[in-house]
Amino acid sequence: MQHVFMDQFLLYACGISAILSLIMCFYACMRVGQFINASKGLDWDAVANITGDLATTKKTIQTLNNRLNGMHSPKLADQELMLQLMQKQQNTPSNGHMKNVGG
Repeated sequence: MQHVFMDQFLLYACGISAILSLIMCFYACMRVGQFINASKGLDWDAVANITGDLATTKKTIQTLNNRLNGMHSPKLADQELMLQLMQKQQNTPSNGHMKNVGG
């Protein structure tokens, strides 16, 4: 009895998976057909223009995100410059005489 049940279960499971695979195949073919129809009017110049516009938009979005996060703000750059100048002043000798080493 259990052997017959397992055989029927495997038969139905294989049949259902085959039908689902067929449906997904038809859906994929339909999507490819829609893409081909949508891209019939494109030539290489249009694709190049779209690519350039996309790169420009991406760069603008990255710059905006950096500004929003505070990574690219002019205030932060000024603070870093002042910190570097202060560190340079601390590293120089305090008597005012600088010794040049090297050529």
